Amino acid sequence: MRNRGVSTFLLLFFFFFFSINLVPSALAIWLTVPATGTKCVSEEIQHNVVVLADYVVIPSDHSKNPTLAVKVTSPYGNNLHHSENTTHGNIAFTTQEAGNYLACFWVDSHSQGGGEVNVNLDWKIGIAAKDWDSVARKEKIEGVELELRKLEGAVEAIHENLLYLKGREAEMRIVSEKTNARVAWFSIMSLGICITVSGLQLWYLKRFFQKKKLI
Repeated sequence: MRNRGVSTFLLLFFFFFFSINLVPSALAIWLTVPATGTKCVSEEIQHNVVVLADYVVIPSDHSKNPTLAVKVTSPYGNNLHHSENTTHGNIAFTTQEAGNYLACFWVDSHSQGGGEVNVNLDWKIGIAAKDWDSVARKEKIEGVELELRKLEGAVEAIHENLLYLKGREAEMRIVSEKTNARVAWFSIMSLGICITVSGLQLWYLKRFFQKKKLI
């Protein structure tokens, strides 16, 4: 029984380890923002997902103090976060739409830096954005029980992602079927037009040769 319990625990551990890699969770990015342009990152996120992000400017020259403007928009263009003249900040929101969320950074026009700016962006979504320390303190759980709770959250996230992908696949299949039907009708119409034009050309040539008394 003891060996069976150990085997079950190891199975759950490895499943938890690999399931974490299947769920979009956390992403740390080092961005180089040009002095006169905009640097954007995007991620496709489904509906009703918590997103947390921290960003901080890392100046290359300590004598300068560059500042940034930051803007985060939803797939339909709604403004979720907008900050100017900043060197660090936090982003927190819950997605109301499914699609690509865009985070853009650019150097303020009045910034004293005058060059490229390095930004460290820590982007967390879904299960990675959950404060497990607070959950553990509130529910008084730790150790294996806490890891099982994380595993449960990962499984739920995987299930939701699979449902989301299934829905997207159904939408793409419907679009593909409609496109194929339209292409088929367009091909039939094109063939009909070609046959009609060819018939008219033959009729015109026949009349022309008859008027010239060539036939």
